[in-house]
Amino acid sequence: MMELLKSLKKMLDLTLDIVCGLLMAMLLVVVLWQVASRYAIKTPSPWTEELAGFLMIWLSLIGACAAFRRHAHLGIDFLTAKFDSSRKQFLLKSIAALCCALFSLLVLLAGGTELVWKTFLTNQTSATLGIKTGYVYLAVPISGFCITIYSLQDMFTFTAKYSEHLKTIRAGQ
Repeated sequence: MMELLKSLKKMLDLTLDIVCGLLMAMLLVVVLWQVASRYAIKTPSPWTEELAGFLMIWLSLIGACAAFRRHAHLGIDFLTAKFDSSRKQFLLKSIAALCCALFSLLVLLAGGTELVWKTFLTNQTSATLGIKTGYVYLAVPISGFCITIYSLQDMFTFTAKYSEHLKTIRAGQ
């Protein structure tokens, strides 16, 4: 099970890095075009603002997955760093990972999937570009899936490290 999660994590890591890079590059080009068309050409492009907003939504949600993967979210380990006992740290880290997994599974993945489904059923489109808004909202369940995978992998890692720690303590006695 652990090997499967590790290989899935490696694929996700690479995919997230590539997607974030592409989204950032696209956002940069769109915003530069928006500024250039507004000030240099004096003919603002009406579609650039909407596309920049959609790209920002995707970049924020996919970037949140990448930040979660690197444990770069602010305050995630605030409580666990305060405790000296390895048992307390393990317990708090496991609870935090479980809460993140449940939130990402229930709210982001399940709720996001329902949002995308309902949006496609109602055939909502964006005002300027005419893009189905379900494609924009698709970033929510995708980020939920990724964060769920990372949370599960964290729980397995914490458990394995704590188990090794206990074996070391028992061997030393």
